[in-house]
Amino acid sequence: MAHPSQLGFQDAASPVMEELLHFHDHALMIVFLISTLVLYIIVAMVSTKLTNKYILDSQEIEIIWTVLPAIILILIALPSLRILYLMDELNSPLLTIKAVGHQWYWSYEYTDYEDLGFDAYMIPTQDLTPGQFRLLEADHRMVIPVESPIRVLVSADDVLHSWSVPALGVKMDAVPGRLNQTAFIASRPGVFYGQCSEICGANHSFMPIVVEAVPLEHFENWSSRMLEDA
Repeated sequence: MAHPSQLGFQDAASPVMEELLHFHDHALMIVFLISTLVLYIIVAMVSTKLTNKYILDSQEIEIIWTVLPAIILILIALPSLRILYLMDELNSPLLTIKAVGHQWYWSYEYTDYEDLGFDAYMIPTQDLTPGQFRLLEADHRMVIPVESPIRVLVSADDVLHSWSVPALGVKMDAVPGRLNQTAFIASRPGVFYGQCSEICGANHSFMPIVVEAVPLEHFENWSSRMLEDA
């Protein structure tokens, strides 16, 4: 859960998000070193009148500042491509859930069950109980089993939406007439919040996503209760 004045990302709740955090730190360190070097050169150029003929006209220097950026780009590109392929990896999902965006709420269908589906609306501020988060709580949570590969099929019924849960490292566009898929594994139990990340209309800020990861036994009990209510 994000908090005010937070500088970094939320704590990772999936293996892919952990990889994204590591890549962020890796790239940030490279950017920091480059920025420090450029700042030092600017200060040195402004604060001194000394010149060096080997810097003004040197083929070796030109080779270095041509080859070195290429090496740095490779050091950034290779981990980035690795994570891109990991995010598209989908191996034998235990559960498939279809998330459909509407103006302005989400509906979920557990396609492995016959009649398990529901709509998730934002809880109005006046109906919140102590401890609940304003604009982030939904009346129905998307419950999933922990440490299990989950596939989410994402689509929309009217306009563009985007199904996004930062702690799980998931963000997928919901396009009318198109079925996109993404996958994740919740590595620990918890409640993870997200919001529609596509400007979809007047109430764009009022269609939250709440994912609750629970042990498999609790998930089976929850699904049984939902099917009985249906």
